[in-house]
Amino acid sequence: MAKLRETIRPSADLRNHYHDISQLCKEQDEAVIITVNGRGDTVSLSYEAYQNMKARIELLEVLSEAEDDVRNGRVGPVSDTFDSLRAILQEYDD
Repeated sequence: MAKLRETIRPSADLRNHYHDISQLCKEQDEAVIITVNGRGDTVSLSYEAYQNMKARIELLEVLSEAEDDVRNGRVGPVSDTFDSLRAILQEYDD
């Protein structure tokens, strides 16, 4: 996984240089950290980078839950799972 590059800009740049910030996010694939009084306040990302990050986080959450299920014995044979799914799908076909 590639590391997301970061640039730090003061909050005044949002108003005065929005186009530049937008280009950094979209064309350079950078996260722009917006500061207020020298401290990190918000982060601006391209919409595509945001969607990708969100999808990765959601996948990691599902994998973490699955790992927890395995660790705590909440698993069963895959054939039982497929049989249950077939039964549910069969109900929709009827």
